Amino acid sequence: FSAKNIKVAEAAKVIENTQRDINIALINEFSIIFKKLGINTKDVLDAAETKWNFLPFKPGLVGGHCIGVDPYYLTYRSEIEGYQPQIVLAGRRLNDGMSLWIADQFILELIKRKLYTQKTKILVLGLSFKENCPDIRNTKVIDLINHLKKFNLDLTILDPFVNKKEVLKTLNIHVIDELPNNQKFNGVIVTLAHDPFRNLAKEDWENLINKGGIFFDLKNIVPETLNPIRI
Repeated sequence: FSAKNIKVAEAAKVIENTQRDINIALINEFSIIFKKLGINTKDVLDAAETKWNFLPFKPGLVGGHCIGVDPYYLTYRSEIEGYQPQIVLAGRRLNDGMSLWIADQFILELIKRKLYTQKTKILVLGLSFKENCPDIRNTKVIDLINHLKKFNLDLTILDPFVNKKEVLKTLNIHVIDELPNNQKFNGVIVTLAHDPFRNLAKEDWENLINKGGIFFDLKNIVPETLNPIRI
C-alpha cells in the first residue's frame, strides 16, 4: 500500500501501534478489576471471544520499541500543536504501571501463603520484550525484576533467547539460558511464552517448584492442574 505522503505513512504506523497499546491497556484494566472481584480474567475473555466482533487482546506487559514508544511520539507532537491527548496517555500510564502491579500481586500472594522471607528463591521465566525474540529494548520485565529486588528476594532470571553479555552490560542482570538442575523455587513467574517454556511437560513444571510454592503465570501456559495464579 502506497501512502499519499510520508506524513500519512508515519501517522498510520503511529496510530496502529497506539491503537494496540490502548486495547491492551483496556484488557489490563479489566484484569485489575476482575482480580478485585475474584473473577478469572482468562475465563471472562474466553467467554467474550465467542462473540464474533470481540477483539481478542490479552493482559500483560507492553514493552519494545514500537507499541510502548510510538504513543509518546504522537502525544509530543500533539502537545506542540496545543492539544493534550487524554485516552492515549491514559493507556500509556496504565500499561507502564502493570509491571509494578504484577510484582505487588506476587509479593502479596507470597505473604498470604507465608512464603515470603528475605532471600526467598524466585525464578523469572523470560526477559526479552516479546516471545521467541532476543530483543530487550524497553522490556517491562526489567521493571518487574527491579521492583522485586526491593524485597530482597533471591531472583534467578532465565531466558534462552537473550544475549547474556548484553543483558549484563545494559541491565546489570545475570541471566541463565537453561533450567537449573536440582533446584526448586518458592515462586515461578512466567512473563513470556517462549516456545521452550510452552513445550515444558507437567513434570518439568513440578520439578521447578517447592511444595506449596506459587506459579504466577502471565501467559496461561502452566498446566491448570498445578493451580497457577493468573492476571
